Amino acid sequence: MAVPKRKMSRSNTRKRRAQWKASAPDLVPITVEGRVLRVPRRLARAYQRNLVQD
Repeated sequence: MAVPKRKMSRSNTRKRRAQWKASAPDLVPITVEGRVLRVPRRLARAYQRNLVQD
């Protein structure tokens, strides 16, 4: 594990953290029981197999 040699200042820490952004999941349209749903790509198979209830 990387260990810093010196303490990072509070302003540098906050500037670094402020650059991080969460991205919205890409939604794909799927048809389940005659309804068109937009679900995250990683959950599409689960929705088609009725493993996830909406």
